[in-house]
Amino acid sequence: MTTAAAAKRVVWNGRYFDPWLLFPAISLLLMGIVMVYSASSVNASKSFTTSYYYLQRQLLFSVVALTGMFLIRHFAYTNYRWLVYPLLGLAAFLLILIQVPGIGLTVKGATRWLQLGSFSFQPSDLTRLVLIIYLAYSLSKKEETIKRFSIGFVPHVAVLFFFVLMISLQPDFGAMLILIALAWVMMFAGGVRLTYLLSPLPFVIPLLIVFMKSAPYRVARLTSFWDPWAYALDTGYQVVHSQMAFGTGGLLGTGLGRSYQKLFFLPEPHTDFIFSVLGEELGFLGVTGVILLYLIIVWRGFYIAWYCPDRFASLLAVGLTSSLAFQVSINMCMTLGLLPPKGLPLPLISYGGTSLLMTLTALGILMNISGSIPWKARNRHDG
Repeated sequence: MTTAAAAKRVVWNGRYFDPWLLFPAISLLLMGIVMVYSASSVNASKSFTTSYYYLQRQLLFSVVALTGMFLIRHFAYTNYRWLVYPLLGLAAFLLILIQVPGIGLTVKGATRWLQLGSFSFQPSDLTRLVLIIYLAYSLSKKEETIKRFSIGFVPHVAVLFFFVLMISLQPDFGAMLILIALAWVMMFAGGVRLTYLLSPLPFVIPLLIVFMKSAPYRVARLTSFWDPWAYALDTGYQVVHSQMAFGTGGLLGTGLGRSYQKLFFLPEPHTDFIFSVLGEELGFLGVTGVILLYLIIVWRGFYIAWYCPDRFASLLAVGLTSSLAFQVSINMCMTLGLLPPKGLPLPLISYGGTSLLMTLTALGILMNISGSIPWKARNRHDG
């Protein structure tokens, strides 16, 4: 095959969306819209006099996020190289701005949102995407000297430390955990020495213990995590009712719209614990279907990373895919009682504009990377 013919194939493939990413994402998004209405209709009727309040907003979020994904899909991933530092500055500015009294929106003791009229925006979600882009750019740029401690490890940890410090002021332990895990995975994939990556553990573990003990509610969550049923009327309340929802669902579920736990028993049924409502209404088969859709996206993301045309694209795909995998895993484990409760939505399904926008943006970038790979030529060569 000539170079010109190969180039034409790349352009041809670039006109289309990767079906292994698009179809599972759209399926999860549609399922999310249905589940948001099912999980929120009763609460919405009580608080806003209409059962469609959260549904209408989620539909609007979905249209905006899908539009963003389609636009990002056609924005060449190579452009992010020169956008790295402006994006870092924007993320840092928003994290600082949220701490300014009167600007940051405080809900249940946490200041994690910027109020934009009747809508709110969570800067930590943008920060995660920016960190992925920065690490992909920096690690690929320093490929020849990545084994050096002062080049491959120190500057990346410094940026991570700033972001983690600012998010700890909100506080948002779940977002901090994902940022740290993402950075370590991407640095490992980028070639940073494993000894460097393990070296902070003697310092991080004591700091983590101090951080957990610094707030009584964190200690209470950790204590109830080991035996939530012993604290069923207190700190274990969320997990107990979440597990009850899954238990009630059985194999086939109680039926769409027939969840009992969403009736003012399960807190945040349309956001953090929407997976519990899904498990109750759609049962084991519904939960399995959702997990399979996420697995297809994660498999495709790492598959794209393996066949990427360059190192920057490969690391970018690894970071974007790992981010989704971490958030899905943490949310599901939280609702099942395998992890302490964290304020993390289930991507593409939970109610919320910021998470939906950032998730579909990440998928749009992955699709753009996929479109740059001459899949037909590669498949013919493999065959």
